[in-house]
Amino acid sequence: MGDFQTINAELKEGIYTITLNRPEVYNAFNEQMTTDLLNAFKEAAKSDEIRCVILAGAGKAFCSGQDLKDAPSGDGKRSLRDSLVRRYNPLIRAMRNLPKPIIAAINGVAAGAGCSLALACDYRICADSAKLIEVFIRIGLVPDSGSSWFLVKYLGIAKAFELAATGDDVPAQKAFELGLVNQVVSSDKLMEETMKVAKAFATGPTKAYGYIKKMMDRSASVSLDEALDYEVYMQEAAGRTEDYANAVAAFREKKKAEFKGK
Repeated sequence: MGDFQTINAELKEGIYTITLNRPEVYNAFNEQMTTDLLNAFKEAAKSDEIRCVILAGAGKAFCSGQDLKDAPSGDGKRSLRDSLVRRYNPLIRAMRNLPKPIIAAINGVAAGAGCSLALACDYRICADSAKLIEVFIRIGLVPDSGSSWFLVKYLGIAKAFELAATGDDVPAQKAFELGLVNQVVSSDKLMEETMKVAKAFATGPTKAYGYIKKMMDRSASVSLDEALDYEVYMQEAAGRTEDYANAVAAFREKKKAEFKGK
């Protein structure tokens, strides 16, 4: 796969595993890592061989957010606006626009932009020792990289405000109870359980997964009538895929459908 400096990327059996690889700083973001991640997701979008993405962290953490020691350019002052517009927002958009499922394997702390990164995935599996933290408020900042949108969408305004305004740790089990993660597993089983989910996605109807992502993201800002109309549009598109035609034929022949992602 691509030539990356701060992440590892491997494609096997349709599963593209991206591992954040700055364990010495708990996989904190620097300029290079946001660039590497954005390029990895661009690669995932272009390749028909890639049908599911796993996003994981090396070492003890998933991602601890922005590396505050990463040297800013120019006059020595970091422009938060520049960081978001040029680096983080394009990455989050690339993830949400990727027409393939992304699974976060949260092995340890996911804080700040690292929490946003996890929330931008489609499915989250959390080690029982891990935690999510909207840590921004601890240094006088507000949620960014999509967290303000993800939290409200997943939790509602009251609970979203609580997590954003307190910056409290959200342990794995609480995150599961709130609906922020899909599964909690023992740390030693994290990648094994993640791979089970990934294999199911990688052998499923890939185009339909992409359509579902679009529908779910759009649903928060439209009326029921608009949602119904969009369902018509997307169902028509799904009905034109090879996977649908092959699945119907397999059903008629009482066989198990084999999805090719087309």
